[in-house]
Amino acid sequence: MSTSTDNGVTGTGNGVTTSTTGNGVTSTTSSSTGVLGTNARFDRPLALSASSGIDRAAHHRMDEAWLAAAWSHPSTRVFVVSGGQALIDDTPDGRTELVMTPAFEAPLTETHRYFLGTDDEGVSYFALQKDSLPGRMDQSARPAGLREAGLLLSPRDAGLMVHAVALENWQRLHRFCSRCGERTVIAAAGHIRRCQACGAEHYPRTDPAVIMLVTDDQDRALLGRQVHWPEGRFSTLAGFVEPGESIEQSVAREVFEEAGVVVGEVEYLASQPWPFPSSLMLGFTARATSSEINVDGEEIEEARWFSREDLAAAFASGEVLPPFGISIAARLIEHWYGKPLPKPGRAA
Repeated sequence: MSTSTDNGVTGTGNGVTTSTTGNGVTSTTSSSTGVLGTNARFDRPLALSASSGIDRAAHHRMDEAWLAAAWSHPSTRVFVVSGGQALIDDTPDGRTELVMTPAFEAPLTETHRYFLGTDDEGVSYFALQKDSLPGRMDQSARPAGLREAGLLLSPRDAGLMVHAVALENWQRLHRFCSRCGERTVIAAAGHIRRCQACGAEHYPRTDPAVIMLVTDDQDRALLGRQVHWPEGRFSTLAGFVEPGESIEQSVAREVFEEAGVVVGEVEYLASQPWPFPSSLMLGFTARATSSEINVDGEEIEEARWFSREDLAAAFASGEVLPPFGISIAARLIEHWYGKPLPKPGRAA
């Protein structure tokens, strides 16, 4: 089963400290905000995966008094998410930021308010889900989705946006109870949907998907093109993990199903949240033990082995278009290729 690959862990500490945040409310802060933001195997941070510096502070999500105090504090910042987009703006010093306002300036819609966490200065962050984005605050502000914004925003803002978009997608697709069929309501500051009929609680869904750069004994890379992709677009193979399956088994199954190639050794590299609508991309390398290609013709229309020289020539001629730079797919190919890929639509 394929998943989009235009798209694709570091450990966390267990130390916990207690402090008083800027809103006057005692907050327990996990050292998870200091996790390594780059995978040691990549030479630069992976978009949407770098440490945001935000403590998600899950212990506050059910604390209505704390949430009310945080919302009323002048330091709290809020942005609107709608249809997977948020407003971004360019700063005079060349950075791009989420357009955020103080909470007291934002119209409060209780059932669509998501608490995203706090930073190390005690500033709290919320997202409001709305049917449309607010009017542009100035000429430079513009709506953007994660595919654009993820490459432009700071790790903090990208982390906030990917969290909000993931919650928005889950809320949109899971409005009814899977146990009894009745409508559910939002709870825990956006992180639970509760059924008032049977009492069931439903939590945000994340679908694990494997994405892999397969190489053979000549160190050639196996790249494929999905049926619905533009002509020339090639990327790594990928697919969803099935029930009762390890991720290593999933890698082997997907490669064989899509390309007819058998793989042996599988090595994990990195992961990337990919909320389109709810995937977590788990990136791997895999070593092929066979080389004959036999595509399934349903999900993968074409697959080819590329040497580095083959791929460079194909990029230069425009015969092959690379995946988009924000994706873990691009980073997996770069990891093997040895240098950044050309931007889609440009020659190498």
